[in-house]
Amino acid sequence: MHIPPTTTMPRPRSAPAKVPSRDNDVSAVFDPLRRLVHALHVASRETERRLGITGAQLFVLTQLRASPSLSINALAERTMTHQSTVSVVVQRLVRRKLVQKVRAVDDARRVELTLTASGVTLLRRAPEVLQVRLAKAIGTLGTRERRALARGLSHLVSELGAGDAPPAMFFETLG
Repeated sequence: MHIPPTTTMPRPRSAPAKVPSRDNDVSAVFDPLRRLVHALHVASRETERRLGITGAQLFVLTQLRASPSLSINALAERTMTHQSTVSVVVQRLVRRKLVQKVRAVDDARRVELTLTASGVTLLRRAPEVLQVRLAKAIGTLGTRERRALARGLSHLVSELGAGDAPPAMFFETLG
């Protein structure tokens, strides 16, 4: 069959992406991931509704209550995030007058973070932070299970092309 040069053949449609069936082990991973993300999202929204701060900000405040006078680096370690990530959250808390920066008594070059009276008052009304419960739950896993979970999640993140993204705090926009 001859096709005139001005006419083009229709391109075949690409096959839709195959989604694994419910019968395989993928759903055994999807379901708990969905529940976890949902629980974190609901907790963060509820925190914002009740307290006017994000779940990530509440997490930072609770870490400062547990260890007053932390440096940004020490706070980043306690929140299991990068220093630049926690720094953005702290700046928002300082603007809200929930946290203050003070010079360290023993080294004037070092800045320490402490809760203000408003921060302490807000924490009295705050629910338990889901990130703290999540960390405790992960801590109950055996060493092998934690390492396997970390490897599996790292692999998923890499496969999704998000391996180079900084590990931001849950539901905290940094831009």
